[in-house]
Amino acid sequence: MTPLEEINAFLPCPTPDAWVQAALKEENQSILLIDHAHCEKKAASTAMSLMFRYVERTDLLNKMSRLAREELIHFEQVLELMKARDVEYIYLSSARYAGGMREHVRTSEPGRLTDLLIIGAYIEARSCERFACLAPHLDDELAKFYRSLLKSEARHYQDYLTLAREYAGEPIDERIAFFAEVERSLIERPDSEFRFHSGPPVLQ
Repeated sequence: MTPLEEINAFLPCPTPDAWVQAALKEENQSILLIDHAHCEKKAASTAMSLMFRYVERTDLLNKMSRLAREELIHFEQVLELMKARDVEYIYLSSARYAGGMREHVRTSEPGRLTDLLIIGAYIEARSCERFACLAPHLDDELAKFYRSLLKSEARHYQDYLTLAREYAGEPIDERIAFFAEVERSLIERPDSEFRFHSGPPVLQ
């Protein structure tokens, strides 16, 4: 099974075609790049936050340190693409996606860490799946860039899931299945704003 096939098997649903069609609209092309940049920066921030909170977990420190560096490199690469395309990096309100997942994080340990790591796995897996969905429809430069991200994003998903299983202290299949249904709802439910992790657009 290829990394992308593994990710597609892990995710509870494919990206709706209506989202892909929305992403390809001219008015959303800049938003796609801007929000992608925000996502890479947030991913690095999340990894750093875990490193500061869980300083005693060596495997987590090593994996999150590498992940944060890679996400910041991706952030810089997106900024370069945006500059070349005269797209200004501006503030965008966040998609409901990550926040909607984190609403269900448990407050006590090790449940809190386990949930955060499972959510990290879903975010990275969904990002990878969306890069693959978009790449065939984009110009050569952007398609090549998105395909180049697939390998690292797939590894990030695996790192998060491996750490979740390592630190949970118990089987986590039921918890993974719980977040799968949360993720499905967020991905399939219509969204009023287009974002990299938004659901399909609300029908006008």
